[in-house]
Amino acid sequence: MVTQFDTPQEPTGFVRPVKMVVVSARPESLKIDVNRTAIIVVDMQNAFVSKGGMFDVFGFDISGARSVIDNNKKLIDAARTAGAKIIFLMMSYDLNYADSGGPESPNWHKELGLVMMRKNPASWGKYVTKGSWDEEICSELTPQSGDIVIRKSRYSGFHATNLDTILKGYNIKYCVYTGVATNVCVESTLRHGYFLDYWPILVTDAVNNAGPSATQEGTFWNVETMFGWLATTEDLVEAFSGQ
Repeated sequence: MVTQFDTPQEPTGFVRPVKMVVVSARPESLKIDVNRTAIIVVDMQNAFVSKGGMFDVFGFDISGARSVIDNNKKLIDAARTAGAKIIFLMMSYDLNYADSGGPESPNWHKELGLVMMRKNPASWGKYVTKGSWDEEICSELTPQSGDIVIRKSRYSGFHATNLDTILKGYNIKYCVYTGVATNVCVESTLRHGYFLDYWPILVTDAVNNAGPSATQEGTFWNVETMFGWLATTEDLVEAFSGQ
C-alpha cells in the first residue's frame, strides 16, 4: 500500500534540474544528484524503536533507538530542505494476515512479529498490524506533506510493493538507507535495490541492528565491500547543505 501526503504529481516527462553534491563516504566519496535522491527510512515504527513497542515488550534491546531517531530526524530535515524525496517503509500486515504467506511460507515461521504473535495468541492484531499503534512511524518522525509511506509484508521494501515504480516515477537513482534493523530489513531492501541498479548509501549512525553487535558490523562490511557506500548523518547533512 502506498500513501501520498498531498504530493502534487510532476508532469509526465518533467526532468528536475541537476543538483550535484559530493558525499564523504567509504570506501570513497560519491557524487550524487540531490534531485534524484530518496531517503529510504526503513521501519522506524513504534514496534522497533518505542517504549511499549513489540521489541521492547518482548525483551529486545532498544537502548540505541534514541540516537538513531535523532539522527534520522536531522538527516530527513536536511534532505527535505535540499529537495530529496522522503520515503517511509512500514512492516505491516493486513488484519486477516492474508499477506503473511501463511504456514507454507518461511515468512510465517521466521518474521519476528508473526512469531511473537503466534507464541502469544492474545497479541494478534496488536503488533505490526494495520491500524495498530505498534505499526505507526514513531512520533518524532511523523511523515509530512510530500512524503510517501509504503507498507510492506516482507523484509525487503521492494517485494510486492510499488517502491520501484515510485522511484522510477520520480527519476530516483540514489537511495540513502536508514532505520531498523540494519542486518534484516535495511540490508534486505538495500541489496534488492542494488540488483535494480539504484546506488545505495547506508547511514551508519542512523541505523540500529537486531542481535549482537557483530551483525551490524557484518552489514557495514557487506555494504562497503560489495554493495555500496557508507556515510554518517553529518556527511550527508553537510552534502545536502552545500558545505
